[in-house]
Amino acid sequence: MSKKGDYIVGPHGDGWAATGVGNSRASSVHDTQAAAYDAARGYSANKGGGDISIQGRNGQIRDKNTIPPAHDPRSSKG
Repeated sequence: MSKKGDYIVGPHGDGWAATGVGNSRASSVHDTQAAAYDAARGYSANKGGGDISIQGRNGQIRDKNTIPPAHDPRSSKG
C-alpha cells in the first residue's frame, strides 16, 4: 500500500524524474539521478517520510530507501 510520501526516481527522456507513487506526472525533472533523488527526499520528508525507489536506466528497481520519520521495514539495526 502506497503512502503519500512514497516516490520513484527513474529515467525521464534524457534526464531523471522524481514521481509520487500513483501519479502519472513527474513532480520534477532533473539532469542527474542524484538531483532527482535529492528532490524526492525533500518531497518525502515534507510529507512525513516514506519510501523512495530508485530505478536504473533499464527501469528495474536497483535500490530503496526509507525517509524518516516513516517506519523502516528492516528489523536489523544499522
